[in-house]
Amino acid sequence: MAAPKRKAPGTPGAPEKKNRKLKKALAAEKPPAPAAPQGSTDTRPEESASSEAELTPEEKRVLERKLKKERKKAERKRLREAAAAVPAQPLPAKPSGAQLALDYLCGWAQKRQSWRFQKTRQTWLLLHMYDCDQVPDQHFPTLLAYLEGLRGRARELTLQKAEALMQQLDEAGAGPGRPLLERSRRARQVLQLLS
Repeated sequence: MAAPKRKAPGTPGAPEKKNRKLKKALAAEKPPAPAAPQGSTDTRPEESASSEAELTPEEKRVLERKLKKERKKAERKRLREAAAAVPAQPLPAKPSGAQLALDYLCGWAQKRQSWRFQKTRQTWLLLHMYDCDQVPDQHFPTLLAYLEGLRGRARELTLQKAEALMQQLDEAGAGPGRPLLERSRRARQVLQLLS
């Protein structure tokens, strides 16, 4: 047999006594006082015991939940204030893609046993190998040695791009610009290596 439904507070016929008791208990409830010394006598525990005896088990649970929620809120607030008091340390700057790719290339040249292939670093190197600012002259011979081991589609695409760059630079003509001369020199070296 199903239990009869309880009426919601505020509806006609609902038990108003429970609401009054709950409100009284919440109003009378104060944060717990620190533990009193053993020799002292305190009448508060008797008062709270008598007020708790008047509350039903469900009201006690509701009251406990509310008190627990308030304690958690106070704890979170205390932690937030403590975190705000500690000055935030600036995060170290992340290395740029260029630096990561050059480190990858140097790692390949120096520590081949512990070196691991990274497609993103190789792609970056292949895209920027003709730019003197991105890949300095001191790293270009190492990059050429790295390109010797290039296989498959990456090798074909690198060869095609080098040929296309050489044609583009030939059509532009031999201008006095140093960057164009350096790009054509690098493209020629890549073509000689991969052909």
